[in-house]
Amino acid sequence: MIKIYSYFNSICTQKTFITLAEKALPYETQNIDLFKNEQFSPEYLKINPKGVVPALDHDGRIVIESTLICEYLDDCFPTPRLMPADPYLRARVRLWSKMVDETLFEATRELSFSAMFREKMRHMTEEQRQGRYQNVGDPIKRARLISTYEEGVESPYVFQGIGAFEMAFNKMEKDLKAGGPWLVGQDMTLADINMMPFVARMAYLDLLDVWIANRPATLDWWRRVQALPSFLASITHKTSDEDVAAMKTFGSKIRARVAERREEYLRQMRIAA
Repeated sequence: MIKIYSYFNSICTQKTFITLAEKALPYETQNIDLFKNEQFSPEYLKINPKGVVPALDHDGRIVIESTLICEYLDDCFPTPRLMPADPYLRARVRLWSKMVDETLFEATRELSFSAMFREKMRHMTEEQRQGRYQNVGDPIKRARLISTYEEGVESPYVFQGIGAFEMAFNKMEKDLKAGGPWLVGQDMTLADINMMPFVARMAYLDLLDVWIANRPATLDWWRRVQALPSFLASITHKTSDEDVAAMKTFGSKIRARVAERREEYLRQMRIAA
């Protein structure tokens, strides 16, 4: 039996769902409501001491970290293969996974938060907000949360996120032009799956074309992704019309400023070069 501890709009959980769909694997889900702090309940912390989703329970064996979950599933259920046999191509896939985990996860969180989750926190009492801050055990993550709440798009962490997406889409365009149609060549791999939810979130927030309007290979990749049955089942059909409308509404409010800050980032990079 496969059980996924998830939250309906978790970008990391979406990676896992796409991998499961590609392999046509049945699974159960248990929702962990992040806004009710259920991820910090003693029961869930026994499953995932980091207090994040997703977590995988495969016949009693617990695996955490979405990138590791996807690789674990590929090893256990190797049809179709989502990691290449060639060691060099496997290394390239893992470079994409590393970039997602080390930069794009935080970038997406800051941009999403500055667009819409910030609005939810504005409706909290001061006591509730302070409780939310205190539940973030990592002081660095807490500082990011406070800055993004107080400063919105003007937060330096949001600026870093905008730069992280610029670098990611620049790499996508180069890699796709060099050997597409997928990120590491002719076959779709976990590199593509790892990127899909993050690109989708920018699309839902009405921010995606800030980065890819003039990147034709990336646009073609995105069109292919949106037609995949696994993507449709795992993201499109799991995202309610209400959530789609909310993301677009709140994302549109920061769109112009995000575009301006991207130009500011590009100017800084040109000066540095």
